[in-house]
Amino acid sequence: MELYITALRGVIEQSGFIALTGGNLIMLLVSFVLLYLAIVKGFEPLLLLPIAFGCLLVNLPLSGILDPGGFLYFVKFGIDHEIYPIIIFMGIGALTDFGPLLANPITFLLGAAAQLGVFVAVIGAMLMGFTIQQAAGIGIIGGADGPTAIYLCAKLARDILPAVAVAAYSYMSLVPLIQPPVINLLTTKADRAIKMEQLRPVSRIERVLFPIISTLACGLILPAAVPLIGMLMFGNLLRESGCTERLSLAAQNEVLNATTIFLGISVGATMNAESFLRIETIKIITLGLAAFIFSTAGGVIFGQMLKIATRGKVNPIIGAAGVSAVPMAARVCQKVVQKEFPGSYILMHAMGPNVAGVIGTAVAAGAMLTLLTK
Repeated sequence: MELYITALRGVIEQSGFIALTGGNLIMLLVSFVLLYLAIVKGFEPLLLLPIAFGCLLVNLPLSGILDPGGFLYFVKFGIDHEIYPIIIFMGIGALTDFGPLLANPITFLLGAAAQLGVFVAVIGAMLMGFTIQQAAGIGIIGGADGPTAIYLCAKLARDILPAVAVAAYSYMSLVPLIQPPVINLLTTKADRAIKMEQLRPVSRIERVLFPIISTLACGLILPAAVPLIGMLMFGNLLRESGCTERLSLAAQNEVLNATTIFLGISVGATMNAESFLRIETIKIITLGLAAFIFSTAGGVIFGQMLKIATRGKVNPIIGAAGVSAVPMAARVCQKVVQKEFPGSYILMHAMGPNVAGVIGTAVAAGAMLTLLTK
């Protein structure tokens, strides 16, 4: 009997219950909330579910899963060395149709205008006491581009990476909740009723030349953005070349899906109680929301300017799609219009600024890297 009690005591003393802290309990609760949002509410489940489960794993004490030699220690290599975000960009490029952007090049400007929140958040972060490098990492949340946010933070401000990654992906998943009120505030019913002309057909040669020319231009003007823009355009060239269908499908499916799993778990693995439960996290999440709102507003306001310049030919709502949450932001624009005018169809028009936003956010990140890397 005594031997049994001794063995039982040994099991209890080596169990995770003994080492469980209040911080672990809070983070486990956070992981449950994220799992609920992913599974029950359907908020970006492909990203949110791996992040939530990674958070759960890393907050189970004594597992050793994140210790040197542990499973997540090696999985995190891809996020610590900016590998996963770049591979994700290749997959995004393979999935992206730049046709709407090429058919209406003026929507490039909407993608640029929707980066307003990036710079608003940078200023706000500096006023709150963050360093300029940390402020840059926080500001990029306004681009609604999780891989770019992770890439930039891994380069400039690794200490705030957990909070920035969670904020970026959380707000990406909450696009359908955040954007409609901003759109409705900055547009009238008459604005939302504007019907746009059908886009012109885009030739195959245009589609093939675009990723090549974009890579050359970006690489020569802003070399720091080459890893992101270059792989985005490489993925798109696989799609548009017409001779690499197998590689394109692999980039869109197997490669992208596997990388998304490891990226999500790695992001979740950064959410241990010690690094996440800080006052800075609350500030970052607040600034991220402000960045996202201002980016949406910047796109819509510039859309209003284009509406005036084109004498009512541009529906200003498509400016909201300039944030690079592809294709969710474009779908939100379509839903806002269809709610009042069921016969209206602006989805393809909104896809122009939507894919321009991906390029715009990557360029903004490259500019920050150029200016702030020592």
